[in-house]
Amino acid sequence: MTHRRAVIGFYMMAFIGLADQISKWLILDRLNDVERTVAVTPFLNFVLVWNKGVTFGILSHLTGAHDMPYVLAGVAGVILLLLGRWLWRTNSTVVALALGLIMGGAIGNVIDRMRYGAVVDFLDFYYKNYHWYAFNVADASIVTGVALLLLDGMLKGE
Repeated sequence: MTHRRAVIGFYMMAFIGLADQISKWLILDRLNDVERTVAVTPFLNFVLVWNKGVTFGILSHLTGAHDMPYVLAGVAGVILLLLGRWLWRTNSTVVALALGLIMGGAIGNVIDRMRYGAVVDFLDFYYKNYHWYAFNVADASIVTGVALLLLDGMLKGE
């Protein structure tokens, strides 16, 4: 029964990784040649941002770090292995889905780092003049997965 839940997580991981890469392909196809902002709704723009750092652009200012994408991809690989082990052992469907979201997002961003040396971010949510950091489907999946893990832990009293 435990492994059946792991399969659910692995399917979620594959779905998120694929959805992330397809969304980035569409954005690169449409916005790569022109530096512009495409207004989608009164609170969402599509923009093209190359994030060479980690979350919220942390470490992106480092100069001379040509191998940083490989270092970050290596760290993500180790984390993926640890999360995969946790996924294989879980007996919770919620945890399996959360880990699948996190792992799929991590894989999507690792693919970007290996292909482009940076992560493709394109979702720009804003309110009036306040813009949140640009992010992508992978980032949203990672945050959602972490939130599910926290919520699950709080509800179980862990």
